[in-house]
Amino acid sequence: MLQNPIGISRLVLASSSPRRRELVASLDLSLPVSVLSPDVDESVLPAWTPDETVRQLSAAKAQAALELLKGRSGAEGDELLALDAVIIAADTVVALDGEVLGKPLDEKDAAAMLMKLQGKRHEVYTGIAVLQSGNGQMHVESKKTIVTMKPFTEEKARKYAATGEPLDKAGAYGIQGLGATLVEEIEGCYFNVVGLPLSLLADMLEPYGIQAI
Repeated sequence: MLQNPIGISRLVLASSSPRRRELVASLDLSLPVSVLSPDVDESVLPAWTPDETVRQLSAAKAQAALELLKGRSGAEGDELLALDAVIIAADTVVALDGEVLGKPLDEKDAAAMLMKLQGKRHEVYTGIAVLQSGNGQMHVESKKTIVTMKPFTEEKARKYAATGEPLDKAGAYGIQGLGATLVEEIEGCYFNVVGLPLSLLADMLEPYGIQAI
């Protein structure tokens, strides 16, 4: 059971994703939010399941953000920043028949990923790590959503890849953008597919005295 710390007054989002920034802002938590983009080795072990992958990588991102935060607070003399912050980190992957699909390398790779997904059901996993900077206590959870893609042609996959939208997204599509036109239906949390399941995040923040409502 997590302790309920007193005096949490800052959130740190360990992400370079503008989508995750927008989603955190949408909760209107009335706390200042700092954004850090820690450099994390995202290589995974072959034995890891998709669920384990997002849990491990989100935890690694949170820990890297903590180290970066401590370094910055020491340099700037802002010790409170390292003591009263809650760090949020997330990682999302797409899994098709057990194969993890991360971000595509380029347009060609994006089109190839999309052709694997077209006409099929796949799973989207997002892991969230919430870490209290003062004591290093971390809580990690994950969420799964099932997505069914429409059948589509290789030409459509190439055209979508050429827009650039898929290049920074797991599975090579963004459901909040043009990628929505390729999706037949979803089962589960929409925001999980975007990259940050808000209901799960809100539940994870409550033990720290941070409430969305």
